[in-house]
Amino acid sequence: MAHPHLLVETDGPLRTITLNNPERLNAQTPSLWAALAEEAENLPADIRVVVLKGAGDSFSAGIDTALFTPRGLPGEEGVVQLAMAGSEAIEQGIADFQRGFTSWSSTSAVVVAEVQGYAIGAGLQLALAADLRVVTEDAQLAMRETSHGIVPDLGGTKPLVDAVGYARALEICATGRFVTGLEAGAMGLANVVVPPAGLGEATQRLVDALLAAPDPALRALKPLLRGAAGSSLEEQTARERAAQVPLLLGRLAAGAPRARGDEEAGAR
Repeated sequence: MAHPHLLVETDGPLRTITLNNPERLNAQTPSLWAALAEEAENLPADIRVVVLKGAGDSFSAGIDTALFTPRGLPGEEGVVQLAMAGSEAIEQGIADFQRGFTSWSSTSAVVVAEVQGYAIGAGLQLALAADLRVVTEDAQLAMRETSHGIVPDLGGTKPLVDAVGYARALEICATGRFVTGLEAGAMGLANVVVPPAGLGEATQRLVDALLAAPDPALRALKPLLRGAAGSSLEEQTARERAAQVPLLLGRLAAGAPRARGDEEAGAR
C-alpha cells in the first residue's frame, strides 16, 4: 500500500521502512497506520529483518495533533468524528488503528526500531512494536496520552510493561515525562544506546548479527520468546520441544554441519 509519508527499501533479506515526513517530525495518521499494517501483514517470506526508522532529526513525535481538531486533516479520519460515531465505532476504529503496530509481532522477521530525537506517544508505541530498539543517548521518549486525558491505545502498554515492569510503566505513562535514551537503556527499554553520530552504524551491526544467525532458528526463536512471558514453565518447555524438533531434523537431513566455532574448537 503506497503512502506519501512511508519509504520502503529492500536490500536482499533486509527491508527498511522509513517514516518520511520530517517537516512534521514524522507525525502519524490513520492512513499511515493502515499502510504500516499492510506492510507487516504482506511482508515477503524472504525478508528476515525489518528496520523501522524516521527521516530527519526525530523518529516520530506521535499522532498529528490536527486530528484532534474539528477540522481534522483532509482525507484522514479525525478523532472528533470518530468519537461522535459512538462507542462501538470508536472501538472498531481503534482496533483498525492498532493493526499498524500489533501486526509486527506476528511477522517472522525480527523488527528493529532505530530511534533518534523524539519518540512520543504513537512514536514510542511504534518503537515498542519492534522486537529490538537502537536508541541515541539524547533521544526523548514519552507516553503523553494520559497528560491529555486519554490512555495509550496503539498496542504499546504490554510491551512497555514487559520491558520495564508495571510500576515504572505506570510512572512513565501517568506523569508523561520524557525518558532520555541513556535512561531507556538503563531500564531495559532500549537494547543498544549510542551517540547520535553512531546510530546508523550501530543499527547495521545489529542487523548484520541477526542476519548471520541461521534463518530457521531465528524464525523459530522470535515466537518462542514472545510467548514466554504468558506461559508457565511447563507450557514454555513444551513449546521449546515443539520448536526444536523440526530444527534438529532439518540439521540431520542437511548432514548436521558443525558451526564454525565448533570446528575451531575441534581443531585446537
